[in-house]
Amino acid sequence: MDSLNTIKEFFENQGGIKMELNTISGLAIAGVICSVVLSMGVPIALFIAGRVRLKARISSFFIGAGTYLLFAMLLEQLLHVLVIQFCGLNAQSRPWLYYVYAALAAAVFEETGRLIAMKFWMKKWLDFPNALMYGIGHGGVEAILLGGLSGISNLVSMLMINSGAMQNTLAALPAESANQTVSQLSALWTTPAPLFFVSGIERISAIILHIGLSLLIYRAVKAGKCRTAAFTAVLAYGIHFIVDFFAVAGSALLPIYVIEIGVFVMAAGTLVMALKMGRMEEL
Repeated sequence: MDSLNTIKEFFENQGGIKMELNTISGLAIAGVICSVVLSMGVPIALFIAGRVRLKARISSFFIGAGTYLLFAMLLEQLLHVLVIQFCGLNAQSRPWLYYVYAALAAAVFEETGRLIAMKFWMKKWLDFPNALMYGIGHGGVEAILLGGLSGISNLVSMLMINSGAMQNTLAALPAESANQTVSQLSALWTTPAPLFFVSGIERISAIILHIGLSLLIYRAVKAGKCRTAAFTAVLAYGIHFIVDFFAVAGSALLPIYVIEIGVFVMAAGTLVMALKMGRMEEL
């Protein structure tokens, strides 16, 4: 309690807003740990399985990971900067237009990246196992970055708050910076504890979806120039758009649990459909 009083007095003396760091529950911490384990453990386990059981190339995993970083984390983000800063489009000003744009951008960049990678960078060894390994790399690096590393950051902050170390750190900052940091950290104790488990489940759904979409693009590339190829490619773009739009727009209308169940069902359905379309010929 002395450390909490210290930080409160610090805000008062510096003219800042009176804010208090609350203790993080054990359930919330357990949820973050579970999500980190799932977000980082599942991609590693799938990578090992793909390499050992399917004899897929290690390079296919890293091409999938690299394609995600290039197309989703770099090129797509550059477009977002241009659209948001110069066009003024955001979730507050025109929410539904923004939802459509965000989902469409994700689908276009990631599926185009998949097409380019499989058609050119994996051309010499593209088969079912390597297409699947590509999907593991694409979805796996996303899970590690968005679920694993961010979860570790949250876990460190939680432990620092509960131990009192965070209060000491904030006391050394200027009032404005400390106040902003407390405001950002407040989500760690205001968010219902069970929701911290959702992040790991969300990452698993995303990995399943990326594997399914990768297999669809693989079938499109292998089909060559025909209606089947065009249909399968358009199907992958369309599914990606629908899932992302549902996830983003649904957050404004539906409970998080409904959204996550819906995304998981669509991701699993995509994977099953891709496997049936391919008939797992190479296996």
